[in-house]
Amino acid sequence: MEQTTSEKILDTAQALIVAGGYNGFSYADISTAVGIRKASIHHHFPTKAHLASVLLQRYAKQAEDGLNAVSANLPNPADQLQAYFQHWRSCIVEASEPFCVCAMLASEMELLPEEVALHVRRHFENLGHWLTSVLKAGTEQGQFRLRGTPEEEAQILMACVHGAMLSARALGKPEIFAAIIGSQLRRLSA
Repeated sequence: MEQTTSEKILDTAQALIVAGGYNGFSYADISTAVGIRKASIHHHFPTKAHLASVLLQRYAKQAEDGLNAVSANLPNPADQLQAYFQHWRSCIVEASEPFCVCAMLASEMELLPEEVALHVRRHFENLGHWLTSVLKAGTEQGQFRLRGTPEEEAQILMACVHGAMLSARALGKPEIFAAIIGSQLRRLSA
């Protein structure tokens, strides 16, 4: 199925944000990459903040659908956590999505328009809730041994995942992601 112009614009904006952040791209960059005039981009997305907000809504929906599918298809909390980590490992190794869009934008929070920052915060809150629920279930089933509360451990895991992405990217070594995350899984194992 052929992509619509809006989808091409969103995909290009996502790749540009992952590469250089919110302030690292312009409509001129998208225009060149997609092969359309800047006025056409403005027709679909009147402002850069609107474009980023729509992009983050789409990203959040994809993340939510993915996490819901993991929860529905893998009843075992340890397997759920492993599937989440494996998703990012594959994205990094294959360079299909080498960095979380929201993590990149979080590094620029003070510079983001509030409507964009709101979506970034919401993504982290939703991911934190999912991780917390997985950790609670795994603890109740004797699969995980937590040193802090499930909420604290969920924040630690998020920081480790995004930090591992950053390390893999900075050093150009995708295998670092798996090494860091593997140590977290061993730490949690009961």
